[in-house]
Amino acid sequence: MSSSISKLAVVIAGTVALGVAAAAPAHAEMVKLTILGVGDLYSFEGLKDRGGFARLNAVAKAEKENNPNTIYVFDGDMLSPSLLSGFDKGANTIELTNIVPFDIAVPGNHEFDFGTDNFLEKMKMSKYPWAAINITDGNGAPIEGLGGTMVKDIGGLKVALVPVAQDTTPEVTSSGDWRFGDTVQSAIEGAEAARSAGADLVIGVIQANHEYDREIMASHAFDVILSGDDHDYMTGYDGITAYVETSTEARYLSPLDLEVTVTEKDGKRSVSWEPSFRFIDTRTVEPDPETQKLVDAFKDKLDKSLNIEIGTTVGPLDSRRNVVRTEEAAIGNLIADAMRGANGADIAITNGGGIRADRQYDAGTVLTRRDILTELPFGNVTVVTEVTGQQVLDALENGFSEVENGAGRFPQVSGLKIVVDLKQSPGSRIVSVMVGDKPLDPNATYKVATNDFMLKGGDGYTALAGGKVLIGPKQGSLMANDVINYISAAGKVDAKVEGRIVEN
Repeated sequence: MSSSISKLAVVIAGTVALGVAAAAPAHAEMVKLTILGVGDLYSFEGLKDRGGFARLNAVAKAEKENNPNTIYVFDGDMLSPSLLSGFDKGANTIELTNIVPFDIAVPGNHEFDFGTDNFLEKMKMSKYPWAAINITDGNGAPIEGLGGTMVKDIGGLKVALVPVAQDTTPEVTSSGDWRFGDTVQSAIEGAEAARSAGADLVIGVIQANHEYDREIMASHAFDVILSGDDHDYMTGYDGITAYVETSTEARYLSPLDLEVTVTEKDGKRSVSWEPSFRFIDTRTVEPDPETQKLVDAFKDKLDKSLNIEIGTTVGPLDSRRNVVRTEEAAIGNLIADAMRGANGADIAITNGGGIRADRQYDAGTVLTRRDILTELPFGNVTVVTEVTGQQVLDALENGFSEVENGAGRFPQVSGLKIVVDLKQSPGSRIVSVMVGDKPLDPNATYKVATNDFMLKGGDGYTALAGGKVLIGPKQGSLMANDVINYISAAGKVDAKVEGRIVEN
């Protein structure tokens, strides 16, 4: 990675040198810069009365009109998952963001849910550049069309945008053999290279979790960091680096205004600035009419095929993120039962992070195809593999290894009763496992229904990748269809929490 950063510095140096020759400020000049960041965009409609592409585009247009010196960036995750993306593999998000193009877009892990070929196709459709300094192909070569650090000349101010992807991407999605360099190291080295090449301001556009964010911010390599992935809204400033965590679905936006003073004295150039954070609750934003017209067309297209009733809930269901990623959930039992039942497997294991609607259903709710496809938007296929009991145990240990972090690998299961002690170290948390009414036999073989993502080792489930595949991705059916058929056949949903997972 260091060698690639060095090459990057040369490119930046050339760009900055040209800019300085064109417009070197004399004495002291003040430039007002606005930076608007957004990430984790999934639903084209938004959530109830907040967010969505129409409100986002309205804000972006307004910011650009109010200040021509506006930088508009995307910090990851929009091609998936969403209901419509399950059909068009994210094309709708490109159409919607092309209306108000970003200055730069960083690919998040969800950009690869449909594979690298799909990402490359959507990148070509975009009217804005995608970039990441820490992504290469399987041979360590650059990805054609994927840029690196961008330097913009804004009122004589040299602003470097350093785009960095998340290095955990290969563990959680379908990024093939592409390589993702260390996020923190790449970010810091990229910022230092940009600074050495003459950038006045260095802005990080990064997909990273909070732990990474804290390390990058503590380095003070950046002036500004815009980060996505955690679905939070946060701002911070430690006197050196300003920070914005960009929320999700564009529900809350925080344009950051910088009053930047550039002074040249005795041949020396100095830059000083003060941040001003603004808060926009998009519930107060009138949707952009041009975008809303396209949103309405997408909505009409979906309504015709998805508003078909399939069954009624007997009891409540809860697919909220903090539930499906940390405990046995009735909706997880429903999905796992459908997967196991459709294929005659002994057990089923599916990752809680694949359950995505983040909502509650009251008893008596009439479910539609839309509901199930919203819960399972990735287009995953149910597969069946034959593995040993030890491999099942190893898979479950992985599933419970990051419960405290709310990781998506948390297992929702069928055919199993598990006792787990979360006070123990990861990898040593399983107390007991029953398959039906018998203890799990490490030496026996079991038919396990799971999804194609996990079969490839996704979310750390490498233990499932070493078995004998009985039904592979090409032969399997969509998970969502298994669940829809399961509910339709019963005419009701009577799933409940019943002690499949007991946490001590």
